[in-house]
Amino acid sequence: MSTGLMWFRRDLRLRDNTALHHALAACEKVYCVFCFDREILDRIEDKSDRRVDFIHQCVSELDTELSKLGSSLIVRYARASEDIPTLARTLNADRVYANHDYEPRRISRDQAVGMALQRDGRELLTYKDHVVFERNEIINQSGLPFRVYTPYKKAWRSALRDEHIAERDCSLKNGKFAKPLPAWSHAWTLGDLGFSKSDLTVAGGMCAARAMFEEFLQRIDHYRDLRDFPAADGVSRLSVHLRFGTISIRELVREAIKRSSAGAATWVDELIWREFYNMILHFFPHTQSHAFQTDLDDLPWRRDREQFGAWCEGRTGYPIVDAAMRELNATGYMHNRARMIVASFLTKDLLIDWCWGERYFARKLLDYDLSQNLGGWQWSASIGTDAQPYFRVFNPVLQSERFDPAGVYIRRFVPELRHYPNHAIHEPWKTPPISQAQFKCVIGRDYPEPIVDHDESRRAAVEMFRVARSRST
Repeated sequence: MSTGLMWFRRDLRLRDNTALHHALAACEKVYCVFCFDREILDRIEDKSDRRVDFIHQCVSELDTELSKLGSSLIVRYARASEDIPTLARTLNADRVYANHDYEPRRISRDQAVGMALQRDGRELLTYKDHVVFERNEIINQSGLPFRVYTPYKKAWRSALRDEHIAERDCSLKNGKFAKPLPAWSHAWTLGDLGFSKSDLTVAGGMCAARAMFEEFLQRIDHYRDLRDFPAADGVSRLSVHLRFGTISIRELVREAIKRSSAGAATWVDELIWREFYNMILHFFPHTQSHAFQTDLDDLPWRRDREQFGAWCEGRTGYPIVDAAMRELNATGYMHNRARMIVASFLTKDLLIDWCWGERYFARKLLDYDLSQNLGGWQWSASIGTDAQPYFRVFNPVLQSERFDPAGVYIRRFVPELRHYPNHAIHEPWKTPPISQAQFKCVIGRDYPEPIVDHDESRRAAVEMFRVARSRST
């Protein structure tokens, strides 16, 4: 009797799961495991980290759903690279099944697990599941990776066939899920893992993901028109569920394509951006810490920790920037338009190293994904693929007036300014002192003055890039 071990990682669902599909098809008996990997958890300083709380909810739901099928989830708290081969030996599992993980550190982990299993006469089998197209599946006619999004998108859409997004059957016939012994699991309450309950406001798990997606489908046709407005209910907010795989990317694309609307097509384009950045990290791993455009890797970024601290805490004096950073700190979420605004402000107004911002997002974002974060930050800093041209610098006031015209988003996260009228809330420092007092927020006392002058900063940023460009030519 062949025995398989299904190793869940960033695919925390029982439906439309490629590795699980193969495990159930090939094995007479399948055990399921999730490992709270100490190589990851031990690095997290915040012991009320929202991501750990979210994952814990997802794992709890997996265990509950498997219990309904007469099985349960084996949960470990250990170094996965060492523990998974040991567990496979304990279970006498011939093969360990998992889905591809694309981050360089996780690739090294999987290589270590694969070699350890091989020495023991076992095998690690991994599958594409996190994306529709991966690695070198979408390349140009010269056999090279695309460096610009638009031709990649056209090639992606041209290559797409029904089989690429067909559901991977994980139907539970023949009772193949095995019942593990309780002793095979470690204690895994949040306290057992060294963490505590967070202020997480997003529900984790498969059911929550499906409910969120079904609700978004009622609004998807309006996505193109509303997606850039942080105060509007215009986006799906499914990024965290995609990050941890509580819903299948294939299902999202299948359902969106059925809609045949401009809004749905634009949303699929955003999912393609996700795969583009995933491909870029595969072919250009140096982008983890260096510019994609290597000739811009030595820009003289400033190392001003005081201004960086003001940016982190939402104290820049630019309301749209501060609202976005406070939303991130309070919830772990930030709207995509807001991400572009704050990234441009850090790199073009403050001239601070993009890596500092990327690492701050890595600590704070609930949906943090290495390839997406790198791609977004390098785009904003004008050093990445398809980058924002360096001479186009986001004006935070104009961005605010355009995408939060009534100041709804600003008032939500910068309540000091709630009494300012719409016409004044984007540049409150220009309001006469007597009016500031009437609006119950004196600039420089109750809310900071701008820490930089945007026009001056823009000129400095353009000059910095112009000099760097001239040196490289």
